[in-house]
Amino acid sequence: MRHRRGGAKLGRSAEHRKALLRNLMIALIEHRRIRTTLAKGKAVQPEIERLLRIASTDTPHARRMVLSKLDNKNAMRRVFTFVPEEYGSRPGGYTRLIRLGPRQGDAAEMVMLELV
Repeated sequence: MRHRRGGAKLGRSAEHRKALLRNLMIALIEHRRIRTTLAKGKAVQPEIERLLRIASTDTPHARRMVLSKLDNKNAMRRVFTFVPEEYGSRPGGYTRLIRLGPRQGDAAEMVMLELV
């Protein structure tokens, strides 16, 4: 039974959803802010928070865990350069969602997801 199991399906298969979230996390790490839909922003926010919490301890195991989530060595290196110095003592809350209003064309609610 999957009672109280969270997580948005986003209208995609499991593999497609996993790839989407991975690509959003890599884009957020590279650009420090991304513009996306509300549903995608709410889906990726807990994932990136978990990833940054793991990266706050720079150990070989933490590097392997982050690399397994991102599957991108450049993004993994970037995470370990800015997270320990900027968020080392922060207990959580590394991201924020700012609502931008509806997108012209299909009126999808848009948000700006950024690193604090």
